[in-house]
Amino acid sequence: MKSKIKFAVVGCGHIGKRHAEMISRNEEAELIALCDIKDKAELGIEKYDVPFYSSIEELLPAVADVDVISICTPNGLHAEQSILALNASHHVVCEKPLGLTKASLEQVIFKALQMSKQVFAVMQNRYSPPSVWLKEMIDEERLGDILMVQNNMYWNRDERYYKKDSWKGSNDLDGGTLFTQFSHFIDIMYWLFGDIHDISGKFADFTHKDLTDFEDSGVINFKFVNGGIGSINYSTAIWNKNMESSMTIIGSKGSVKVGGQYMNEVEYCHVEGYEMPELPEASPANDYGHYKGSAANHHFIIENVIDTLKHRTSATTNALEGMKVVDIIERIYQVRDNNDK
Repeated sequence: MKSKIKFAVVGCGHIGKRHAEMISRNEEAELIALCDIKDKAELGIEKYDVPFYSSIEELLPAVADVDVISICTPNGLHAEQSILALNASHHVVCEKPLGLTKASLEQVIFKALQMSKQVFAVMQNRYSPPSVWLKEMIDEERLGDILMVQNNMYWNRDERYYKKDSWKGSNDLDGGTLFTQFSHFIDIMYWLFGDIHDISGKFADFTHKDLTDFEDSGVINFKFVNGGIGSINYSTAIWNKNMESSMTIIGSKGSVKVGGQYMNEVEYCHVEGYEMPELPEASPANDYGHYKGSAANHHFIIENVIDTLKHRTSATTNALEGMKVVDIIERIYQVRDNNDK
């Protein structure tokens, strides 16, 4: 029998449980342990018959033979916990964002290189069929020169999401709307078009003054280092439910728009000498009851980790790419903070 890749999951909220489930379902993976600061009885993890630990510091010495630590804790803990796991000679799978500052992620990457370990950034929207199709279109230069890219991200996050006893909404553990809600779409933009510069923007807090430490909406303009101009329009002040996540790309040889609630539908494609193929159906959104998140593609993440560690492929989203997304968001927020002065 082929050896299984052994995982431990740190953080047993919605996403941590998703990791545990995808690991359990994969024939080449084995769930060895779970960890959370909450009492085990509160977490709804009875189905997983594995040891449970109340902190990462308690977990790591007990699971020396584990291959991979999945970090599924609040955003502000990601970088320091990744470093702890790397220091204990484990590979790391880390939920988005990899951290809240570029500086902290430089330390993560340094530690990973020092320990010869992999850091996988969870950016599961890269696996959505429209995203895969867009990547092929850009790599094959079918749209010609990229002239304009517009990203619209309009979701609902209200008092049902930002509960009083939650880490969500705080500067130190959440970090901001672009980190928690929309980093997936900034990742897709970076994956397709590269870095940005010459950033300007307007920001507002329309409906979250009593719920969060930060803005809920923004209109951002910038230039791409590789040429062309772009914009990001985003808000979590949308009433009652998520509205749209879309990307419109204007090129010298054609234009496309991928939209729907989660960038899961090709809404427009008119490109010189090109006929739009029929794409596989996209995965549904992660459903958390009263709110929904990005596509439920976490099984692809676990498969990629296993295939990479078994030397069949490479990481879909490596630590450097994860750091660049954080760097872009950090620079956008520097514009916001400068505007507030």
